[in-house]
Amino acid sequence: MDHPTSGKSRGSPPDEARSRGIQRVALVAIATNTALTIGQIAVGLFANAFSLVADSAHTLSDLFTDLLVLMAGRRGAEPADRDHPYGHGRIETAVSLLLGLVLAGVGMGFLWSSGLRLQHMDAALPLHPAALGMALATLVAKELLFRYTLTASRRLKAPVLEANAWHARSDAASSLVVAAGIGGGLAGYPFLEPLAAAVVGFLILHMGVRLGWKAVRELIDTGLSEQDVARIRDTIRATPGVIGLHDLRTRRMADRVLCDAHIQVDPRITVSEGHQISDTVYFRVRAAHPEVREVLVHVDAENDAAMQGTGLAPLPERTEIVHTLETLFDRPLATPPRVLIHYLGDRIEAEVILGATDLDGIPRDELRLRIDTLLAERPHYRTITILGRIAP
Repeated sequence: MDHPTSGKSRGSPPDEARSRGIQRVALVAIATNTALTIGQIAVGLFANAFSLVADSAHTLSDLFTDLLVLMAGRRGAEPADRDHPYGHGRIETAVSLLLGLVLAGVGMGFLWSSGLRLQHMDAALPLHPAALGMALATLVAKELLFRYTLTASRRLKAPVLEANAWHARSDAASSLVVAAGIGGGLAGYPFLEPLAAAVVGFLILHMGVRLGWKAVRELIDTGLSEQDVARIRDTIRATPGVIGLHDLRTRRMADRVLCDAHIQVDPRITVSEGHQISDTVYFRVRAAHPEVREVLVHVDAENDAAMQGTGLAPLPERTEIVHTLETLFDRPLATPPRVLIHYLGDRIEAEVILGATDLDGIPRDELRLRIDTLLAERPHYRTITILGRIAP
């Protein structure tokens, strides 16, 4: 029995609030980077600080990533539809991967440009002190934007914001490089800029690879840590009615964790009781592990994981079983027939609840002989139990 459960859909109020939070952070970043880009270009041209103008191009590129984050915040919260039955959370993951690649590219760019600058130290131009002031102002603004975005990413559990926060930190690092270079140039030490750029470039490259790898792991459905899985497993096993657990699988989708589990229950309980146990598993997992947003519970009468790969022949379906049992009575059973079928392992256990006339004219010993003969001829039947009035 598959019992899919999903507490709130992607369009529920908490998701909408999270979406609005992501969009609000993205808009703040867009406004900040727009103002800084204009300021860096104006001051850079005035002060003859081409490094500041280059840094403005870097800041301008941030507007592109901010727009991507804004799009992810809006599209990621859209409810599930026919083409996306699990919602649109993977949009955030894809944007996080793209931002990780951008960070890696920026880091490699710093390493390359710093190497070229170290080889051409005689190319330094005289600078105006206003360039240093603008570089420091950019550094402060980028650092504040980094802290604001990182705090919001943790509050909203949004990896896409975390990636953008570290992108802002890379911009702060680049502004630090520019400030160090301008300060060193004003003080007579022009080699400080390319040297600092090489160190910062390596750090940015490392951060980009880390964020990109995290997104790739999510895209290929990497499960939770063994510790997290063990806690979920303990919660399920402690649920009343669950006598076994296997095939517990987890994966992430943006801020959500999706969970699949096969639970084993008493094979002779009713379908409705099995469904109730699966509901209890769902609610307990959601209560104990808020990050788990969707749970798919498969109810088993036995550990079917142990049965996989055994090469057993398929057992007959209900219609064939009822027809076989009717041969015991020389007539069709009551309609609908009251036959309980238990598929346990590679055998069948059948219970027949007789009507008032099902055994008319069939002696007890004769019925027992027929049952023994049928069990001998059909070894996939383990037991056949007759419930009801039997003739003396």
